[in-house]
Amino acid sequence: KIRADHEKALEEAKEKLKKSRDEIQAEIQTEKNKVVQELKKKDSKPLPPVPLPNLIGINSGEPADLDIREKRNKVKEMMKHAWDNYRQYGWGHNELKPIARKGHSTNIFGNSQMGATIVDALDTLYIMGLHDEFREGQEWIDKNLDFSVNSEVSVFEVNIRFIGGLLAAYYLSGEEVFKIKAVQLAGKLLPAFNTPTGIPWAMVNLKSGVGRNWGWASAGSSILAEFGTLHMEFVHLSYLTGDPVYYNKVMHIRKLLQKMDRPNGLYPNYLNPRTGRWGQHMVPYDLYGQNFYEYLLKAWLMSDKTDTEARKMYDDAIEAIEKHLIRKSNGGLTFIGEWKNGHLERKMGHLTCFAGGMFALGADGSRDDKAGHYLQLGAEIAHTCHESYDRTTLKLGPEAFKFDGGVEAVAVRQNEKYYILRPEVIETYWYMWRFTHDPKYRQWGWEATQAIEKYCRVSGGFSGVKDVYSSSPTYDDVQQSFFLAETLKYLYLLFSNDDLLPLDNWVFNTEAHPLPVLH
Repeated sequence: KIRADHEKALEEAKEKLKKSRDEIQAEIQTEKNKVVQELKKKDSKPLPPVPLPNLIGINSGEPADLDIREKRNKVKEMMKHAWDNYRQYGWGHNELKPIARKGHSTNIFGNSQMGATIVDALDTLYIMGLHDEFREGQEWIDKNLDFSVNSEVSVFEVNIRFIGGLLAAYYLSGEEVFKIKAVQLAGKLLPAFNTPTGIPWAMVNLKSGVGRNWGWASAGSSILAEFGTLHMEFVHLSYLTGDPVYYNKVMHIRKLLQKMDRPNGLYPNYLNPRTGRWGQHMVPYDLYGQNFYEYLLKAWLMSDKTDTEARKMYDDAIEAIEKHLIRKSNGGLTFIGEWKNGHLERKMGHLTCFAGGMFALGADGSRDDKAGHYLQLGAEIAHTCHESYDRTTLKLGPEAFKFDGGVEAVAVRQNEKYYILRPEVIETYWYMWRFTHDPKYRQWGWEATQAIEKYCRVSGGFSGVKDVYSSSPTYDDVQQSFFLAETLKYLYLLFSNDDLLPLDNWVFNTEAHPLPVLH
């Protein structure tokens, strides 16, 4: 039989060689198309019907106060300006270059046009009542959003922006297309988990499923802030599909982390997905983009406070953060430093300013009756971050700021003086407003709105600036997708009533995409 098969194969090969190159290529293409069609069939099978959670407060929130309403309308007008210009000059591209008036993309989205701004902006458009714009976005996603592209993307960024954005758009609008696309994309991210430990690679090729890590991360390690920030979206994917695979992947990560030793009670930033060991001996611990702690808290909130394991991990971690990273400057400003090479660097990043909101959000339910303490800590960090804005020429905050000697809450290095339309400070203002209703948070938010309008708005959209201490700053010519997803959404919510996306019913992912609490 083996000989017969062998001869048959030889005959087939001879036949093939008689054909022209074009004929052979045509046959290969036909076979490929067959495979693609089969995959499409597999992809488009209908998802099981799932009862939608009780969705409360998905529109309106209109304030009675005329002054606040005008401010809210101003934010909505800014959103329309950002969207309309993207629609005109960058449509389908990931982001917009507002001065060159053309599309822009960074390596986190690979080399393909995946319309990141569209997906990121959908829920903001929806809650602002910009329904025509929302429908334009939905139409593009339905017709053009294709994940079978030969493109290497960041698992973390695609999860928080695309899966988070699609899930939020689905919950708000009930449009099935968003759920289907989110599940298709999640299927493309799953191969990233095929590592010896189950800790995912940072990057995955959407077509081949081949994963790898960033070259600059510690010796090919995965980054805690990235692989620790999949939980919310993956739990919702399992809820909507009835398939536990997503839930199991993120719970496996949690179990692995629980078993590992934590120097000083803190989780180091890098973990090797091959060995399951921490990346470096001298590890930086900081809250710089440390969304992992935020997702522990939010896992607990999203589970309707039943996931007590997540709450315990969060409480343990913030006790360690307070002990080792939080300090007061000589001028009385509370800041979160960065642990490097065995000592605390007295420097805080703009990204870390989200922690003020996190402490406030986690205050209720904290250990030993410390709710008041954590609300106060949130307020102090909000104040420090406001100072970082107030001590610049443009009244916009730098990327990182120092607390050394006479210099407090000010950027020292040139490469830390830029503002790229980031949301974290405004995010903290909004959480503090929700929990305290202290009018200063709306005041601070309005200062930031006016500064963005004055210094970042250009005729083709909004751009980041390279030096917040210069009275005539240079533009970086990028309208970031998170500006529409987060910065403008948090400003709009800050000037809305609390009944728009109430925090008892919604939990925001780290890209400000609201997902419902699963009762």
